[in-house]
Amino acid sequence: MIITVTPNPAVNKIYWVDKLKVGSKTQDEFLTRATRSATSASGKGVNISIFLAGMGVENVAMGFISGHAGHLLINDLRDKGVTTNFCWTSGETCTNVTIIERGKEHIPIQIDESGSGVTTTEIERFIRRYKRALSRASWVILGGDLPPGVDDKFYYRLTELAKEKGIKVVVNATGQPLTQALSAAPYLVKPDLRESRIWDEMILDTEEHIISAGKRVIAMGVDTMLISHKVAGDILVTAAGVWEVKARVEMSQLHHLIGADDVFLGGMVYKLQAGENVEEALKFSMAAGTLYAKHGASVCREQEKIEQEMSIITLEQLEGSQ
Repeated sequence: MIITVTPNPAVNKIYWVDKLKVGSKTQDEFLTRATRSATSASGKGVNISIFLAGMGVENVAMGFISGHAGHLLINDLRDKGVTTNFCWTSGETCTNVTIIERGKEHIPIQIDESGSGVTTTEIERFIRRYKRALSRASWVILGGDLPPGVDDKFYYRLTELAKEKGIKVVVNATGQPLTQALSAAPYLVKPDLRESRIWDEMILDTEEHIISAGKRVIAMGVDTMLISHKVAGDILVTAAGVWEVKARVEMSQLHHLIGADDVFLGGMVYKLQAGENVEEALKFSMAAGTLYAKHGASVCREQEKIEQEMSIITLEQLEGSQ
């Protein structure tokens, strides 16, 4: 079983518009009408849980939720076949807004709330629940930012608890929560670079910088570091070598970028936990993420379509034994 932990999940409201009107003076027309909309559970671990459930993998989604939006999130996850084990708190779960303009689908506008605060009592209640869940887990995926009230060492603590039981841990985060987690040497790390390509005073904007950062992390005891290089390209660094995986796809084909990176990571874990080697896992995961970005979530429930998408994926070993 796989556990995903999303400390600060959200209900995502997506609006598709023909043209986003942005006025420069009060007399301007500023009303933009949506051509369609959708509401769904979201968050890094949540998105991975949805993908894994669609692929038939037993998993449990955990984290903190609250309020009316929390009920919407739970119901959506259960409708999609995800087992939930969230810790209820006071306040209200985030509602994030995404605006997708026609012709600019590859440049979505995202507005994310910071989330309600979590108390020390609620954190300890979650930890007790998490410890019980670990008894059945083989992998743990920790993803996303932390809500107010949760200490930066939260992911470090969860990683330590899982590793004590021999469980492989994946951390998909940024800033101090990720930096602190590295001290516990999780199995796989993927920095979240959505807000900034600067992490821990490292600028991850070129292939050379990414590989250098990856080697620094591997030297700390992490097995694998996966870093997004381009919209349809990632670099993976291990002690055995460095690989770059790319999808041959036009940006104009990518209409569903929100969540595609999470599907990519979910595909990686899906293959690794099944015993596949890193090269096959990389190609499959990029195919899954690309297919999602092109067509949305429904097609990612069909492994055959993902495998067909692998025909547009290229994999190059940049360093290590060829």
